[in-house]
Amino acid sequence: MLHNVYDVTVIGGGPIGLFTAFYSGMRHLKTKLIECTSELGGKITMFYPEKTLRDIGGITGIKGEKLVKQLIRQAQTFDPTICLNQRISDLERLEDGCFLLKSETGETHRTRTVILTVGAGIWKPIKLDIPHAERYERGNLYYSVDRLESFRGQRVLISGGGNSAVDWANELAPIAKEVTVIHRHNKFYSHERSVSDMKAKTKVLTPYTVKALHGDGDVIQSVTVEHAETGLTKRMDIDALIVSHGIQGDYGKMAHWGLDMREERFVVNHAMATNIPGIFAAGDAVTYPYKLKLIAGGFQEGPVALNSAASYINPNAESMAMYSTHHETLLKMNHESLY
Repeated sequence: MLHNVYDVTVIGGGPIGLFTAFYSGMRHLKTKLIECTSELGGKITMFYPEKTLRDIGGITGIKGEKLVKQLIRQAQTFDPTICLNQRISDLERLEDGCFLLKSETGETHRTRTVILTVGAGIWKPIKLDIPHAERYERGNLYYSVDRLESFRGQRVLISGGGNSAVDWANELAPIAKEVTVIHRHNKFYSHERSVSDMKAKTKVLTPYTVKALHGDGDVIQSVTVEHAETGLTKRMDIDALIVSHGIQGDYGKMAHWGLDMREERFVVNHAMATNIPGIFAAGDAVTYPYKLKLIAGGFQEGPVALNSAASYINPNAESMAMYSTHHETLLKMNHESLY
């Protein structure tokens, strides 16, 4: 039945999916957004709600949790259908050219186009590879920082060398009693200014790795760290261990839809189109030459994918939505600025 067919179905309810759903409404397209977890916000909601984001144009700094709340409000402007707790597994092209999407729990969705904003799929932190480390997850071993205040006055050890490890170190420095960062390499993979700030505010040990955990019950009391080159070890008393060794993703059956992939990402062209006509992608899920791996980059990719989807549905459609300052619906709305 035609009334059950959506123009655009965005799979993935992270920041890029939310903004893409908003932009789809700008173009008066019947829009559905499907998220596999119980909450919108993607990786930010899961791992970085208190991380301060500073690389979005016009925003000097915003907590991840607040950004997600604003993106959700924005996405709801044109009342898209939002489905939670549905992981899409199967894809079928119907005789009328539409797609039939099916979730792992049996729900079905009909749509003319699909936009994948799924990041790396189901996100899971890379856990510490030390025997019995999981027992401390009930105590003071963390793979994300949900509330900075919970570390006030503590001796915190952070293991990792990417953006998250560096950002958490800088956020915790004025709150914790002491912050030590260890990394298995001498080079940190983060913005230069952030690394400089971290080195000025915290104690940095490189190249070191976590060798052993020592504790009572489910609470770590001290950690043995090992120099990656000499093998020399030292023992440190701590109150909390934060492990930031990266995140693994899993696309599930989506990886077998026949989409071209490279380096575990979907290959798209300049129009954010995949090799399957009618399927587009944006954000962390995609790869193409000179990709900007920032949320700001995804905020550009999502509308490009949506405009391409609109042209796929109707080759005579305008190439892009009108500017928001001229959009009739938005002009009639007298709501508080999102920013």
